[in-house]
Amino acid sequence: MKILSITAQKPCSTGSGVYLTELVKEYADRRHEQAVVAGVYEEDKIELPKGVEFYPVYFSEEKEEILNPDRDNAQKLAFPIAGMSDEMPYKSTRYCDMTLQMAAQFKASFLKKIEKAVKELQPDVILCHHLYLLTAVVREAFPEYTVYGFCHNTDLRQMQKTDLEREFIKEQIRGLDRIFVPQRAQEMGVREIYGADPDKITRVGMGYNSRIFHVTEGKKQDGIVRMVFAGKIAEKKGVISFLRALNILDLDKKRLKVYLAGSTGNQAEYETILRLAEECPYEVTFLGRLAQPELADIYNACDIFVLPSFFEGIPLTVIEALACGDRVVMTDLPGIREWLSEMTLGADIRYVPLPAMRNTDEPLEDELPEFEKRLAEALTESIMKGTGRTADVSGISWEKIAKEVIRCF
Repeated sequence: MKILSITAQKPCSTGSGVYLTELVKEYADRRHEQAVVAGVYEEDKIELPKGVEFYPVYFSEEKEEILNPDRDNAQKLAFPIAGMSDEMPYKSTRYCDMTLQMAAQFKASFLKKIEKAVKELQPDVILCHHLYLLTAVVREAFPEYTVYGFCHNTDLRQMQKTDLEREFIKEQIRGLDRIFVPQRAQEMGVREIYGADPDKITRVGMGYNSRIFHVTEGKKQDGIVRMVFAGKIAEKKGVISFLRALNILDLDKKRLKVYLAGSTGNQAEYETILRLAEECPYEVTFLGRLAQPELADIYNACDIFVLPSFFEGIPLTVIEALACGDRVVMTDLPGIREWLSEMTLGADIRYVPLPAMRNTDEPLEDELPEFEKRLAEALTESIMKGTGRTADVSGISWEKIAKEVIRCF
């Protein structure tokens, strides 16, 4: 079978990038012929399986003047990579800041590369990640091809927050041959926001790399509790509230160590986070962005994984941490508890009710003190009452998702 995978973002960063790359690996193992189109910077090192053709669309890390939106794609797009999240782990452009000229250049540049890939591969199916602008462009441009779309939840948020070509996107997403969603919450969102035919929607969940993320050794029994957060070091990921919640804990300062793994975002936010870390009564270590094997080592060295985020799809980091034997404290994100209860048997997860929100991912300021108290209570319970059992995550795999996509075809 010939499969063309497409994303507007890097295929080597963020949950959706991991999703695309892991499916490509699964199909490579089954000897399907493949190609990938993705948005990257020239210095990026993209690792795809041997034999997979890569068609990069290059962006500029700094915004430039757009002289001709239809210029040849041998040159870079004149702005940073368009990110589905407002805070990306690399330099990015928010879709809400994209002008008509930028959108025109975006479409033209991607279409040139996709047309080349389609001509050379002649794919049986085109897999587009995110139900947003680029997927809509692909559906319109290639009506004779089978096009599937993957919802990663951030696309639903963009449709709620951003006016950019909203009606065009809705119309084209409805025309997809099939839509894959992580779980029920996203299915309901796709039906409500795009008006998609329910018969075209398939729930496939999320996968994780069990070759990397698994228990390697027992946790240290030295009386010290080790907590880890992994993700964008940013306010919307709940890092500021996490650090404030630590100040509420009533523990000996030598009994707790905290690790923050991930790249930084907004500089002003990061300076606030650094200050709060310095003021924290417990040791806080910034690990920077880690490769997956390094992240697995940290999960195995820690006892509790903390995800205080105000918005997520299905958070891959939670599954990876559970696979490494961690217990979890996380915000009660819409639809996540139901899915995790089905797919992670025996997991020790404590859910913290979210504060009231605006624009789907921005907490109301006056709600944060109570939220941080709830978070501190959940952290304390996990420390004092947490179990040492390892969750059964054997029902979650990229292989399962890859097979389901092919079965639908």
